[in-house]
Amino acid sequence: MAASGIGRCTWKRYNNHAIVASHFFKNLISLKHRRCSGGNTGHSIEECLFDLCKRRHFISGDNLTKTSLLQGFHSLGPLGKELKKNLVTQWWNSIVLYREEVLAIDTLYHIPLQAHASKNPLVTICSESWKSHLQGKDCTQDKPVPLLENTIRQNGVLREDLLYGALQQYVSCLDLMNKKLPFGLAEIGKCFNPIPDKNVGKKVSSIGEQTLASLTWFSSAKTASQWRDYWLRHRLQWWQKFAQSPSSFSTSDHQDDQGRKVSEIQYRFPWGKEPIESLCSKDDSTLLQMHPGNNTQLHGRDGRKSVIPYVLWVSGNLERGLLAYLSDALQLSETSRQTKDLRRQVLKFHPALTPFKVAVDMVKGPAMELRLVCQGMASELRENGISVWPGYSETSHVPLEKLFTRYDEMGILFTALVSESTLENGLLQLRNRDTTLKETMHVSKVRHFLEQYITAAKNL
Repeated sequence: MAASGIGRCTWKRYNNHAIVASHFFKNLISLKHRRCSGGNTGHSIEECLFDLCKRRHFISGDNLTKTSLLQGFHSLGPLGKELKKNLVTQWWNSIVLYREEVLAIDTLYHIPLQAHASKNPLVTICSESWKSHLQGKDCTQDKPVPLLENTIRQNGVLREDLLYGALQQYVSCLDLMNKKLPFGLAEIGKCFNPIPDKNVGKKVSSIGEQTLASLTWFSSAKTASQWRDYWLRHRLQWWQKFAQSPSSFSTSDHQDDQGRKVSEIQYRFPWGKEPIESLCSKDDSTLLQMHPGNNTQLHGRDGRKSVIPYVLWVSGNLERGLLAYLSDALQLSETSRQTKDLRRQVLKFHPALTPFKVAVDMVKGPAMELRLVCQGMASELRENGISVWPGYSETSHVPLEKLFTRYDEMGILFTALVSESTLENGLLQLRNRDTTLKETMHVSKVRHFLEQYITAAKNL
């Protein structure tokens, strides 16, 4: 494409990419049940997923298994952290940012012991605080238990969910909303998951960590069932919005220990369905138990009526959600005939979730000059909120085919290749992860193109 034709073709080119994006996100055929090939011949899709997550630093850990991942015994690498950040942002925007009736809160990690009287406090208590008491001078053989119990009362237990904090702040937030119903309280925070020892009754063997996203919704009894249907539909559609295979997300219902209906949003992993978010309906007794005594402070206005609201609690596990989107994004696609592998592994994340939107790299040429161009373009993109992978900082030369394979496995949406042509006339090549097509574009148009492409994909 000639440099003079770039301005006239910009809008046409954007429309073509928007059409490609729409076709891709709506009609992509899932390949989850195929076997891996190439370097992972004979491995299941589950093994390929874990290998890719570790090799590309999405998830850290020597021995990744579905049990360790689901129970929260793993850390996130750089790409996993970016993916989670994008997932948190999209959840927050959907629940809080665009809604005037939802308030954001931030509660303590520790909750009073009486709130979790049925739990085992000796395991969930912060170990260092009671350990110091047990090693103190006042701790004798006759007094270790009283000292330990006193420490537990002072520190409380580590929270396992975010419901307690929301219920605790209900009264003050009701006043802030001028006592008008319905409204909700939203929070994202770290919680702790005690794992029971299968061999020793109720004893807890270990504690996993999980990041929960919680919405506690308060409405009148009259409208509670309508709101429940609304939020269940909203949450399922939200999870499906960013998926390559939306049908992998589904819902199921069951009853909790108290006979209340609980709905779960599940994802179909290679090994089976796992819950990633739950919706639980509770009556007004939930608030009455949290705030005993004078219940007039609990009354909110539903039209002209003054009522104690029912509670709907939505709680999602973001680590499981992250793992679901990793599994959903893994595709086995055709590669060039020039390569030995029949298929390539690529993480086809939704543009809103992909950890890095573009990788800026360079081909052979005057290294110093090309690197300066790359740095300038990367700085401009970052200043405008577009995440960039600095491939140009790599000192050793990598063949383009291997470079594209690396970026595909990292889920990077576009690769911008700066060359000597960029120095001469400002033109570079922009490669699309999903189509593998390369397009010639002026360096000054890249930011505008990426912004429009990502916006178009978000609105599908």
